Amino acid sequence: MPAQALYLKWRPQTFDDVIGQEHITRTLQNALRQGRIRHAYLFSGPRGTGKTSTARLLAKAVNCEGEDPDRRPCNVCPHCIAVNEARYLDLIEIDAASHTGVDDVRDLRDKIAFAPNEGRFKVYIIDEVHRFSGAAFDALLKTLEEPPPHAIFVLATTEIAKVPATIKSRCLMFEFRRVALAEVVDRLARIVESEDVSIDRGALELIAREGTGSVRDSISLLDQLIADPAAHITLEMAQNILGTASGHNVVELTQALIENDTARGLDLINAAVDGGADPRQFGRQVIEHLRQVLLYKMGGDDLIDATDERRAAIHAQADSFGRKALLAAIRAFNAAVQDWQGGWQPQLPLELAFVESVKPVVEDEPPAPRPHAPARTQDDLPPPVEPATPPAPPAAVAAEGGAQVALSDVLGQWGKIQKVAHNHHRNLPALLEHAQPRAIKGDRLVLSVTQAMFKQKIEMDDKREALQNALYEVLGVPLTVDVTVVSDAAGQDQDVSDRLAEDDVLAFGVNELGGQITDLDE
Repeated sequence: MPAQALYLKWRPQTFDDVIGQEHITRTLQNALRQGRIRHAYLFSGPRGTGKTSTARLLAKAVNCEGEDPDRRPCNVCPHCIAVNEARYLDLIEIDAASHTGVDDVRDLRDKIAFAPNEGRFKVYIIDEVHRFSGAAFDALLKTLEEPPPHAIFVLATTEIAKVPATIKSRCLMFEFRRVALAEVVDRLARIVESEDVSIDRGALELIAREGTGSVRDSISLLDQLIADPAAHITLEMAQNILGTASGHNVVELTQALIENDTARGLDLINAAVDGGADPRQFGRQVIEHLRQVLLYKMGGDDLIDATDERRAAIHAQADSFGRKALLAAIRAFNAAVQDWQGGWQPQLPLELAFVESVKPVVEDEPPAPRPHAPARTQDDLPPPVEPATPPAPPAAVAAEGGAQVALSDVLGQWGKIQKVAHNHHRNLPALLEHAQPRAIKGDRLVLSVTQAMFKQKIEMDDKREALQNALYEVLGVPLTVDVTVVSDAAGQDQDVSDRLAEDDVLAFGVNELGGQITDLDE
């Protein structure tokens, strides 16, 4: 006979055995003590958090013959023993994934009227109830609304959003939560002690972390590691079997990200994958570490759950990591893991995510908006601010007292100006899609739009000021913005602007000397 899986062997037998869900077990025990049992319950939450186990405990408790209500289920009366041995006729478990049709629910509805065979209640546990079809839910609805007095329904689901509101309103709802890391580790430690298995505490923490709050998944991973109960399981052995990278590699990769050391970061990724780490799992580890850095940086030490050594690394890296760069790195690695499909270069998504995230980690704050003023002489101007990309020198010499920028400069930087404008007003870039730089007249930039509606919106005080700040930030020259409406019939306007951008002499004649273009010769 094959050995029983650990997660089945260690399934909770009493409400006290259920960890991490005290808010639910306490309520159910109080209801049992007071005899206030509802006819329908809806258990929702992540997989492996105790939904089905709690439903079975409830089925045992309502039929338990123990005299003390506080000690139900007693696990010694005939009803409790029959449930534990999976031979209790009044406990009916239905897998909604394989019984999705309306005929299955009608069959259930026809049989529910019969009295219990052994106990006081017939308990129906419907697992993954969200897999029912719409017609099946409709057929179940009437039964849930007016069930026989001897029937109790327990519906379990991992996707509560897919359960119709009409079903929810007829059930007492309980939300199961992911179990804390420390509680999972303690449960694993209790199991290995009872199973006489020798294992490092660090390996148990790794298993619990890989289980992501699911007790069943964590116990299954532990079962995977116990190939030889007599052998001692080290952290390194657990990492090799589970395909995880060393926590030191994750910390080092984050440090390379902070230091903008692209070569070192790529070496760490490839070394981890070449050493047997699963690329997708390694990506998850990086995301989890970056998330903890973010939680500490934004919320404090109470939000992170880690060992003392990892906690010290998180503290140090949080002080060196800029918020914008940290958020960008988390998004990049999360996208890489979400879109990961294997392939002949499985580490490529991680490499791309790292390269995309390598940016200056201490972001330069954008310069404070300068109040616009009329054209100034060189002596009046403050010392120049060194931008990330210095503006190109003007292609044409402007008239004295005019702005030291040409239309070609504005056109060349227009895409960047639109991006920078988003930092000053989030709705501005969408409006600028309908605007085109038309001319430079002194210290004024003339924009052309095809509809008066766009002119009115751009000339609003907040948007005009935001655009002028963006122009100054990119070009380094204060400009006033004027907007003019150009008829759609003027089909040559774009050609004129392009010709002015290409010909500095022509642009100087039009913008500074007041000339006009009467004809374009191809």
